[in-house]
Amino acid sequence: MSLGTRFSNGWTIAKNSFKVLRENRQLIIFPILSGISIILIVASFFTAVLGFAGWNVDNMRALGTIESYVLLFVFYIINYFVIVFFNMALVHCTSLYFKGEEVTIRKGIDFSMSRIGSILAWAVFAGTIGAILKIIQENVGALGKIITGIIGVVWSVATFFVVPVIAYENLGPIGAFKKSANLMKEKWGERIGAGFSFFLIEFVAILAILALGFLLASVNIILGAAVAVTGILLLLTVISAVRTIFISAVYHNIQGDPVEVYNQQFIDNLFETKK
Repeated sequence: MSLGTRFSNGWTIAKNSFKVLRENRQLIIFPILSGISIILIVASFFTAVLGFAGWNVDNMRALGTIESYVLLFVFYIINYFVIVFFNMALVHCTSLYFKGEEVTIRKGIDFSMSRIGSILAWAVFAGTIGAILKIIQENVGALGKIITGIIGVVWSVATFFVVPVIAYENLGPIGAFKKSANLMKEKWGERIGAGFSFFLIEFVAILAILALGFLLASVNIILGAAVAVTGILLLLTVISAVRTIFISAVYHNIQGDPVEVYNQQFIDNLFETKK
């Protein structure tokens, strides 16, 4: 298959993912809630650390290593929990749409609540891995940073399907990790058209938003900056939702569930068994 055909198929998959979101605009609330929650979490941790430092920013550097690592570990757990919670709600709503059922925000939230134990278990597991990698990265040389960076990339690839696996398969965190990694190992081919398409859409859209912001800034700098920041945040929110929809669609195809808005051949070209 030619490179042009790969990108064409990838574009079709990406376009269909946008179609799902366009027909279910309320799904955008999940990445918005996730983003707001993470901002509040970061603000809360910063306030707590500042309080421990006697409300003096200069004293924040004086916090002990153990205290810093504990805070880092707790932050990673909460961060993973929030992200997986809302992504799972979105994945479930996407699944309902594929099955022709009614899609509501409440159904997504209720489903994630029903899987709260599994989400927390995964958050602890993933948070531990993330914190360990971060600690190692901060205490090794340049070569170590490169190695931990590579491990981080491998981790991201291996956990590609972990949210739908946790959602629909009765597996613990280690089992979910293994299942997700096995799905990637079995199905991941060289066809990266969809990933490239998402990147291209995001890149071009950011350039367009920045250009608009620059033009408006020539009239009013505050207006230009506000439009640029708001536009980019909205774009990132949409892309986040679409990527999660894409993951859900591919997972359902791999599991043999019909997904009518996607062409099965395109999915197979992207995730195919290696020979």
